[in-house]
Amino acid sequence: MDALEVLSDRSTPEVDGLRVMPGETIICYDDDVTFLDPFEPPSSGRLVVTSARLSFLVSGTCKVAVPLGLIERVDKVGNHSSRGEHAYGLEVQCKDFRSLKFSHRREDHSRRAVYEAIMTYAFTFSSGLKYFALLLRDAGASRLKLPLGEKSGWKLYDFEREMRRQGLPNDSWRISTINSKYELCPTYPPLFAVPSNVGNDELASISQFRSRGRLPVLSWIHPKTKSTITRCSQPRVGFAGKRCAEDEAMFQAIRQQNPDPSAKLYIMDARPRRNAVANQAKGLGYEYASVYSDCEICFLNIHNIHVMRESLKRLREICYPMQDQQPWLSGLEASNWLKHAKAIISGAVRIVDLLDKGSSVLIHCSDGWDRTAQLSALAMLMLDPYYRTTEGFQVLVEKEWLSFGHKFLQRLGLGDRNHGDEQRSPVFLQFIDCTWQIMQQFPCAFEFNEKLLIAILDHMYSGLFGTFLFNCQRERTDADLPNTTFALWDLITLCADEFKNPLYSPSEHQEKLDVCPAMRFMRVWRGYFFRWNPLLQPKESLLDRAAELHRLCDKLQAVYADVCPQSVSGSAGQQAAPTAAVATAAAAS
Repeated sequence: MDALEVLSDRSTPEVDGLRVMPGETIICYDDDVTFLDPFEPPSSGRLVVTSARLSFLVSGTCKVAVPLGLIERVDKVGNHSSRGEHAYGLEVQCKDFRSLKFSHRREDHSRRAVYEAIMTYAFTFSSGLKYFALLLRDAGASRLKLPLGEKSGWKLYDFEREMRRQGLPNDSWRISTINSKYELCPTYPPLFAVPSNVGNDELASISQFRSRGRLPVLSWIHPKTKSTITRCSQPRVGFAGKRCAEDEAMFQAIRQQNPDPSAKLYIMDARPRRNAVANQAKGLGYEYASVYSDCEICFLNIHNIHVMRESLKRLREICYPMQDQQPWLSGLEASNWLKHAKAIISGAVRIVDLLDKGSSVLIHCSDGWDRTAQLSALAMLMLDPYYRTTEGFQVLVEKEWLSFGHKFLQRLGLGDRNHGDEQRSPVFLQFIDCTWQIMQQFPCAFEFNEKLLIAILDHMYSGLFGTFLFNCQRERTDADLPNTTFALWDLITLCADEFKNPLYSPSEHQEKLDVCPAMRFMRVWRGYFFRWNPLLQPKESLLDRAAELHRLCDKLQAVYADVCPQSVSGSAGQQAAPTAAVATAAAAS
């Protein structure tokens, strides 16, 4: 799916092969630039910088198009004294693993204008400019096919509707409005579910005892065992072992909502134990089992954002472009990317097993907005078939990531030219990668395909939509994004057919997925990490093959309906047979 093409304004004429989107303006261009493609011979053409994208066109055909939000850094290569055919130009590093190199002529100083335009419009946060998503909605509300109002993607997730789906409120759990003005916890949503016997005064005390005010709240309730997933941040215990009676009572209240009164509450601390202990020096730390009775704490040994950032950096070095002489296997192992994915999935599997056996689980890491979201979302993905539908997965992202304050602005560096910021980390990318890993073990359990995952990753950076802007729901509400930007889910709905999994068989996967987190099942996601490297792309797409078989089945059914209409109307169940045949044939290939 080419979102730039989908969003282009068909009412405007094409200018040298480039049709702009509503609100998009051409900033500058250079007609004498050479693109140094690592996989093809150099090509000469026009380099165009608009307020939304960087494009390279050859004879009126767009060869490269990058939304400016995907640009991570821009470096000048060479100077006026540099010698060599392509020793003077620009290198553009992209957040989607591309590295684009352009050679400019020294004589006309055109590089300067291009460089300054990219630095200004790609890094709008640093430049003090509006995000392009705001300009797109303002100019395109009446010209694009994206829905508005009650049908907008901003209305896709509704907390109370999702709680009703889970059977809440009930005698055990209530919906609290204490944070309706974001005063209790600025990074939490305005509504959340807590045990019915915990009052607002207790919630206020608990919030003060938890890092960033992120008190324990409900994420999911098991439809059969009634065991629960709750989430929060680390306690403020410190080396002195501070206590909070309300916090301890809250843990007991969560445990007691379980139908089995003897069941423990398992506290799943995502961190390595030594990291949790080290945080005591900051006045934080972890729960002591001697204080929190009938609770058991488990450390899951998932490393922090800094370790993950370095891991992705090493993975990137071997993906694009990869030289044949480069030690691929040792490079992959040194990155530890798959080992970290295994640790995250292993933690989620432990949570799933506990819930399925009737024990409730409380998840936290340090602040409860990174590893906590990874674990809770993956556990729910394995447990609840609704979240494996296209709509449900979008709801899952909205609920566990966006509404509970994962810091997308900081973690992704949206519009920020400080590419060395230590707050950046691929936390959400890891979650999406882990989702893909699970899809490889259960290819018929998901309504969507990997193209949906890639679209989400591309557009959390692109700056075309408001969905992932800012750090929490309060900031997005203050900026009035639902009324001033389009939601990414609008585009997903518009292009729904492209994201369908032709092997989807929901009737066979109504229970939890028994995911195996063994290292031998971990794979490098070629469709994402290698998509710009043709040398590492598969020769044939199984997904495309299965989709083509589905199309052929549909044609066959249409012909059969014309020839034998009475037989078709009387045997609706037989029409499902080609779908099963498609799945069998594709899986066998």
